[in-house]
Amino acid sequence: MDIAIFGLGYVGAVSAACLGNEGHSIIGVDANKAKADLINNGKSPVVEKDVDALMATAVTEGRLRATTDARRAIRNSELAIICVGTPSRGNGDLDLSHIKHVCEDIARCLRDKPGFTAIIVRSTVLPGTIRNMVIPTLESVSGRHVGTDFGVGFFPEFLRESTAVYDFYHPPKVVFATSDRQTYQMLEALNRNFGAPITTEFEVAELVKYADNTWHALKVAFANEIGSISKALQIDGTTVMDIFCQDTKLNISTKYLRPGFAFGGSCLPKDLRALIYKARNLDLELPLLNAIMPSNRSHIDRAMQMVLDLKERNVGVLGLSFKAGTDDLRESPVVELVERLLGKGHEIRIFDRNVNLSRLVGANRAYVFQHLPHIAKLMVDRVEEVVHHGGTIVIGNRDRYFSEVVSRLNRSQRVVDLVRMEPNGAYNGICW
Repeated sequence: MDIAIFGLGYVGAVSAACLGNEGHSIIGVDANKAKADLINNGKSPVVEKDVDALMATAVTEGRLRATTDARRAIRNSELAIICVGTPSRGNGDLDLSHIKHVCEDIARCLRDKPGFTAIIVRSTVLPGTIRNMVIPTLESVSGRHVGTDFGVGFFPEFLRESTAVYDFYHPPKVVFATSDRQTYQMLEALNRNFGAPITTEFEVAELVKYADNTWHALKVAFANEIGSISKALQIDGTTVMDIFCQDTKLNISTKYLRPGFAFGGSCLPKDLRALIYKARNLDLELPLLNAIMPSNRSHIDRAMQMVLDLKERNVGVLGLSFKAGTDDLRESPVVELVERLLGKGHEIRIFDRNVNLSRLVGANRAYVFQHLPHIAKLMVDRVEEVVHHGGTIVIGNRDRYFSEVVSRLNRSQRVVDLVRMEPNGAYNGICW
């Protein structure tokens, strides 16, 4: 495949070297002539393990060359990959000027180029950039139409500095979004040796890269804060985290990593508060751990506002315990939500087939009667009573039974889904 790569910084240089050694014909494009000259002399413009050797081979064998001439590159390619930088502005926003400039250059070249060209963005951009900036710029400047005259794709990279070549050939995942079938087929062919692609919408693919990098930053901060409190307690934090990481069923896994409602129960809130209290006694500042409980409360605030916005006085709640399959009501975020709604004057009916008030004992019983002293008047024995009562129905936990129940609602009833049951009818999901 004949490929033009715009931007010969880190990602562009690594991509050019690797794709050149995959047998593609690569022409690199950069406004900086010094970068182009280095590549044409078989040298890498970036410091990265193995890139020098790969680049020298690709140049020597005639599969890689570089230029400052965008028109020449577009004229001799069927696929253009944009790898320019998207640095931070002073306020934290992205500076998209390089992306826009390259799109304008490419679009001017498309005006009189025959045939179909696919333009692929690899630069990290916020959701909405492809649809709201890249495509309109390409169309307005070229006078041509996406999907017919040219294609657009977004193909985020997952390269780590110092291991970028390994990551290129062994990507953790291949994700892309495209405007049309022809562009999809080109990207599929480009990645045929790297695993089955995950194809999605532009905005999802754009946000995936940010979710990844934010998660990596969060992991570093979490390990550092556990390490800080470990050191203050004269414990080896590395040993603690080594044991932590051996748990691949819960800790290093997909568990808990699904958008939904706030956490609750008898363990997570209690243990988090205890650890934060201990850190304060040790004069430690742990901003990440300190932010978890406020973040959790804000999610309950969000659910509360969703119900209030529907302006229905009669509210039915399906599921009161903090998760399905248990009668544990301690620090259930649904209990707190119901308590707040009562304070706003709502009429509440609750059904949870796992909660039997007569069988509640100990701390579980004390907690719910402290927070919902009139709970006996709110709980009903038949789910139909909730269905008939509520103008708004809140799904509070993932009891599979509720999916079938809400499918029977009439179209005037509104659903606030806190757990993604995806019922029929008027639907409001807390994170989707």
